[in-house]
Amino acid sequence: MAITADLLRTLHRLHLQLTDLRDRLERGPKQISLRQKNVEAREAELAAVRDAEKQAKLKADRQQLDLKSSEQRLVDWGMKLNLASSNKEYQALKDQIAAAEMANSVLADEILESFERIDKMGEKVATAESAVKATEDELAKVRAQIESAAEVIRGDIARLEADLADAEKQLPADFRGDYNRVVKVKGADGLSEAEDGVCNGCGQKITANMQNDLLLHRPTFCKACGRLLYLPE
Repeated sequence: MAITADLLRTLHRLHLQLTDLRDRLERGPKQISLRQKNVEAREAELAAVRDAEKQAKLKADRQQLDLKSSEQRLVDWGMKLNLASSNKEYQALKDQIAAAEMANSVLADEILESFERIDKMGEKVATAESAVKATEDELAKVRAQIESAAEVIRGDIARLEADLADAEKQLPADFRGDYNRVVKVKGADGLSEAEDGVCNGCGQKITANMQNDLLLHRPTFCKACGRLLYLPE
């Protein structure tokens, strides 16, 4: 049984090319998934800043209601002040009004700070929205590129699979079982050059008898790694 080095080189080349194409085809969905996760992460960040902005607005609304209620109490106390029946009642109302006015002044400052905080949060929301849009655009771009490339890759795979099938038909019938077993287990790594008496796959030296078998085009497997060997051009 004789198998030429040319045939084994062709088989190895086809297996390597197919492995590369299949890996590229498999990487496509992973790249899309990665960018989808980027979009989801940016969307989560946007949701967080929007919620923070919402909570800040609710707080500002409550503060304004509190200020309005306090101002109304001041009006009521002012009316009661004019109707005070004693100096003690008059002074108590004056003290309440003074304390409330001081509290209102502090609350008014806090409301201004809340508005400033809301403005800054609005900027953060706008930035987060832009980030979401950018990652969505990147996802759409990558998806289109990968889907377009996938069509070409599938075509190349189909062509190379046909070439591989044609090349495998040239193998002796009584050797195909051994070949199929090593390729099934190792794939493209099931074959290797034996250059200068060394298996390029594992780096182990081959015996003189194995080198002689290769020269006579006899099927030869590396005793160390099990690869099907062939001589370089």
